[in-house]
Amino acid sequence: MANTQIHVGSSTRTVNVAAGREKLDLWICWWILPVFYTFFGLIFVLLAHVMPPPSPGLSVPQILAFFHAHATTIKIGFALLMGVIGLGSISNGLVAYQMKRMSVSPVFAYGYIATLAVGALPGCLFCAIFFLAAVLRPDRNPHLIALSYDAALLTFVGSLGCFLANYCVFAAAVLLDKNQIFPKWLGYMAVWQIVTELLAAPVFIFKKGPFAWNGAIAFYEGTVIFGIFLTCLILQVRKAIELQPADELVPD
Repeated sequence: MANTQIHVGSSTRTVNVAAGREKLDLWICWWILPVFYTFFGLIFVLLAHVMPPPSPGLSVPQILAFFHAHATTIKIGFALLMGVIGLGSISNGLVAYQMKRMSVSPVFAYGYIATLAVGALPGCLFCAIFFLAAVLRPDRNPHLIALSYDAALLTFVGSLGCFLANYCVFAAAVLLDKNQIFPKWLGYMAVWQIVTELLAAPVFIFKKGPFAWNGAIAFYEGTVIFGIFLTCLILQVRKAIELQPADELVPD
């Protein structure tokens, strides 16, 4: 394969041009990861006002006031979500692709994709649909609008099972892998993700306090740990692509 030299400051680096071109598709998929999650944050934080979640203790009039104040941005944000949600599938597929390079069974990679595909419904789309239904007809029975509010945020914060299974699959694959596609510490970080999912279980019981859907433990702690895990995952996928031998890029 052709090599070329580039000058960076006072140093000279040899770059395998052909290998870089062969990985172009992987790099396109990798860039989708930060782009998608940037859109996700923009939509759920700035436009839809789902993160951080408003209080579960709001009265019906307060819930109506919330939707009235944010109706326009909720519509814009979740309309945008419907346009970009497919990018998440590409991102998940890229992680699963790297998992198939591991020494473990490909069942782990398939399980990773399946759990996230199922989890996208309660963890993302249900919230969007319930919020959109609430702002679509502001003259609807106020108690039905309040029901949409509760259903949206309970599914968004409390959709535990799919993601719990996902982190179990990912952690097991990384810790059992002998090819060192991802470092072992990333597997242990996934174990912490499992813990945060379990700690969010009481959101179906408490309306206030640390275990409510906007609580310090159920939401904030889990969100911080997820943000750290996601950042590490994105960087480790990048490293895995960089280190992937060119001969592995040939289709089976």
